[in-house]
Amino acid sequence: MQEEVENKTLTLIVSGTKFTGRLLKAAISKYAAHRRNVKLDKQRRRETPVVHRGRQTVKQLTHQNQGVSSIDFQDKDIRRFDQIARKYGVDYAIRKDRTATPPKYLIFFKGRDTDAINAAFQEYLGQKVRRASRPSVLEKLERFKGLARNTAEKVRKQVLER
Repeated sequence: MQEEVENKTLTLIVSGTKFTGRLLKAAISKYAAHRRNVKLDKQRRRETPVVHRGRQTVKQLTHQNQGVSSIDFQDKDIRRFDQIARKYGVDYAIRKDRTATPPKYLIFFKGRDTDAINAAFQEYLGQKVRRASRPSVLEKLERFKGLARNTAEKVRKQVLER
């Protein structure tokens, strides 16, 4: 019994050794192929520069060599405009001008995106006007509280009269 276990163990070790040699050869060849692919990818990246889309820095925007225009934006709610500009697919950069007392923003964009920026501003202003025309939720709540108080008092008076 002991002899059988030793023979099986020895056989397993020999098979493992052969397997390891083959495995090592395959691993080295796979690693060499991987390194070749990485080297080719680096060369490809150098040939085609990364083109940024949407919101980016002013430096990234100017490196695209397509002419940059700017607009002053004095509203505090720049995030809403940011959402709309993304929707229109405009390449732009936002800089905050800290010298002004109420902070104002400069929005830089590519010269070819002028029409899209105008459309984005039109939509932003339309949303702003709609929000201003809607009554405040707090005002509605106060009005309904007053109505509820008045109806409660009327109900109490009716109950007392009966």
